[in-house]
Amino acid sequence: MNNNKVRVTKEFDFEMAHALWDYDGLCKNLHGHSYKLFATVIGVPITDKSSTKLGMVIDFGDIKKIVKTTIVDVFDHSVVLNKNAPTKDFIHTKQMFDRIHLLDYQPTCENMVVDFAMQIKGLLPAGVELYSLKLYETATSCAEWFASDNQ
Repeated sequence: MNNNKVRVTKEFDFEMAHALWDYDGLCKNLHGHSYKLFATVIGVPITDKSSTKLGMVIDFGDIKKIVKTTIVDVFDHSVVLNKNAPTKDFIHTKQMFDRIHLLDYQPTCENMVVDFAMQIKGLLPAGVELYSLKLYETATSCAEWFASDNQ
């Protein structure tokens, strides 16, 4: 019974502003979103009766710590731009913009979910793998990353 793999998912919320450099639509303008991130890991529940994590694939608190410190705490209430975008002096003023991230990529939902996956998967404990990430940029629009699509 306990050799079966189980998927475990935790949901996260954060607010972030971005603009898409050299884009041909409205998203070239600075705007914000209420993001929802669903992180799903997969593994076999622990069977060691001496473990305080008996029956768990991973403690939900451990997923929370990993994702919160690497993604949510970094990007929440920040402004995210492509580093190639020309930035004006006002963006560098601490009175309004003290959480700016200039990324090596266009900060689309698709690119961010890949970046987040690369960061999270290396931080998981042995025997637990990142299965998928689903990042909602709006209530009706999301991008998904699956490990099985990237092997």
